[in-house]
Amino acid sequence: MLKRALLLAALAAAPLSAQAHPADAVSIERLKNDVAKLVSFGTRHTLSSQTDPKRGIGAAVDWGLEQFRRIGAKCGGCLEVLPVGEVVQPDGRRIPAATLVRNAVAIQRGSERPNEVVIVQGHIDSRVSDVMDATSDAPGANDDGSGTALVLEAARLLSGTQYPSTIIYALLSGEEQGLIGARILADWVEAQGFTVKAVLNNDIVGNSCGSDGYCEPKLVRVFSEGPRSDLTDSLRAAQTRFGGENDTPSRNLSRWVADLAQKHPEEMQVRQVWRTDRMGRGGDHVPFLQKGYPAIRFSVGVEDYNHQHQDLRTEDGVAYGDTIDAMDFAYLAGVTKLNVRALDALARAPMPPKVTVDAAVRVDSEIKWNAVAGAQVYSVVIRATDEPAWRKDLTLVYIDGSQVDNAAAVASGRSFSHVKQLRGDDWMFGVAACAGMFCSPVASAVPGGAFGPVAKE
Repeated sequence: MLKRALLLAALAAAPLSAQAHPADAVSIERLKNDVAKLVSFGTRHTLSSQTDPKRGIGAAVDWGLEQFRRIGAKCGGCLEVLPVGEVVQPDGRRIPAATLVRNAVAIQRGSERPNEVVIVQGHIDSRVSDVMDATSDAPGANDDGSGTALVLEAARLLSGTQYPSTIIYALLSGEEQGLIGARILADWVEAQGFTVKAVLNNDIVGNSCGSDGYCEPKLVRVFSEGPRSDLTDSLRAAQTRFGGENDTPSRNLSRWVADLAQKHPEEMQVRQVWRTDRMGRGGDHVPFLQKGYPAIRFSVGVEDYNHQHQDLRTEDGVAYGDTIDAMDFAYLAGVTKLNVRALDALARAPMPPKVTVDAAVRVDSEIKWNAVAGAQVYSVVIRATDEPAWRKDLTLVYIDGSQVDNAAAVASGRSFSHVKQLRGDDWMFGVAACAGMFCSPVASAVPGGAFGPVAKE
C-alpha cells in the first residue's frame, strides 16, 4: 500500500516539481552561435559542394558531425556519431544527377531498453526562391538553422544523463529536395529494428512574428496526422466500425506534448494543429509516418513568408531572405526548452501499451492492454467522443509485487484488463504506461491505436 501511495503522490506532484531540469540550462547564446555558424556556410543546398571546406552542404554536415563528436567527448563517449546517407539517383524532379545525401546522426544508447528510440531532428539544408539554385547565398537561418541548433542544444543538455531508452539526434539533409534525408533515416531506423516511441521534427522554430505583423511569442504549433499514413483497407474498415479517426499514435503524442507544456504555464505553450502539416506543404516527419512511426512537427505559431524560401533582396522597402536578423532567439529557446523536457520524459517513460476494448452490445467496457517493459503502473483514461483531450481524472492500475510482477508479465506476454461502468458507444478509452512520475503518451483502444507500424500489429 505504501508503494502505491508513493506512486500516486509522484504522479500528482509532477507538474509542481521544483527540481532543476536540463531544460533550464538552454542557452540563447549557444543557439545564436550555432545558427550564425550555419549561415556562414553561404548555402547549404543539397546540390551544393560536398568538398569545399567552408561553403556548401558538405562543410555544413561535416561541422554537424564534429559538433556531435565534441558533445560526446564531454560525456566520455556517450554518443555514437555517424553519417547516415546514400547516393540518391536522379528523379527527374529535384535531383538532376546522382547526389550524395548525408545526415549527421548521434545515438545516445539507452541503459535498459536500448531498442526503444526517441528521435529529435531538424534539417540542415537550405534554399532560395528557385529550389534548384545551388549557388546563390541561402542563409537558411530559420529554415532550418533553428531546428538544427535546437537538436545540437538538446544533445548538449541531455547527453550527460543515462536514460532507459535511446535518444537519436539527427540533422537531416535533402529536405528541400523532397524529404530525402528523412526517408534515408527512416529506412535506416527500420533496418536497425528499432521500436520508435516518438519522432519530434523541428522545422522553422525561430521566429515569433509573421509577415503581417501578427505575433505569437509564447506559442508553438504542433502538427499531427489524423488517419494513419500506413492504413490498410482492412484497418480502414475496422475504424469505420469502431472509431479511431482522431486517435492515431501521432495525435496522442501531440496531446501528450501539449499536456506537458501546460504543466509549465510560464513557458512555451502548444497549439495543436490537427493536420499532418501546413496547407499544401510537408516536412521530415512524413517519411516516418509513412512507415507507421509516431511523428509530429513543431513549427512557429505564425510564419514569416518574407523570410523563408526567398532570394536575398529588398523590394519596395521590404527585405526578403532567411537571415539571422529576422529571428527571435528567445522564442527559439522556448521551443528548445519544450523539446528537451519532452525528450527527457519520453526517454524515461515506458512504451505505450497496445490497447483494445470490448464494449459492443454491453452496458460496460472492458479495456485490455499488454504488459510493457519498465512499467510500474498503468493509467487508464477516458474522454467523450467529441472531447479533444483526455480527462484529467484517471484510474491507476497497479502492478506492484502484491498483485503481479510486471517483468514476468512482459516475459510471458500477459495482458491486463480493467472494466469501466461506461457504455463504449459514447466514450474513447486509452492507457498510458508509467515509471515513477513519467508516463508514456496514451495509446487509444481503437484499430490502429498502437505505437508501431500497422504491419507489426
